Amino acid sequence: MSKTVLVVEDDPAIRRGLVDALQFDGYQVIACEDGNAGMETALSAELDLVVLDVMMPGHDGFEILAEVRKSRPLLPVILVTARGAEQDRIHGLQIGADDYVVKPFSSKELLARVGAVLRRSAERPSDVSRVNVAGREIDFERREIERPDKSRVQLSERETELLRYLVQNRGRAIARTEILERVWGYLAATRQRERSTCTSSTCAANSRIPRMRRRSC
Repeated sequence: MSKTVLVVEDDPAIRRGLVDALQFDGYQVIACEDGNAGMETALSAELDLVVLDVMMPGHDGFEILAEVRKSRPLLPVILVTARGAEQDRIHGLQIGADDYVVKPFSSKELLARVGAVLRRSAERPSDVSRVNVAGREIDFERREIERPDKSRVQLSERETELLRYLVQNRGRAIARTEILERVWGYLAATRQRERSTCTSSTCAANSRIPRMRRRSC
């Protein structure tokens, strides 16, 4: 069954080129010409991947990406950025983009990146009860890690949810802010007000992963 790709791009010529290349390669394509339509479609349609321009009227690509990561964290997203816009690419990856292409780009490069991202996303389990990572067996139902020497480490409920979220999103960089929102339920508005302050939630998030690494070794 062919994959469905959403293309959100306000430039008609670039949008047509993206659609033609993807359709020629066998993908089903939904195209949106502005950020408002793109936001609605990205959050509601049955999709396998989103190709998303950064600078658009209405919602920009970063706003759409942020909302997708909140409601559909496993949906792969490729950003389309302008040449020289290094900060846009860095910011996009930090907030959860899977990859990016830089204008102007060839059809071959686009299709190669789309294929690579879809292969990686297929390896992300939608839910999981047990998984082996680096020789360590993680049992989410029993909330424990079994080390290679067969000794066991008990996990707290929060540690279990953090590991589950990381496993479900293998293959892409996950921003600290995304972890705070998705695992700790720490609201973006609150985080903005307290950016310079280490609250109980943010301090816990900062220390949890190093602590789990030490305990599982």
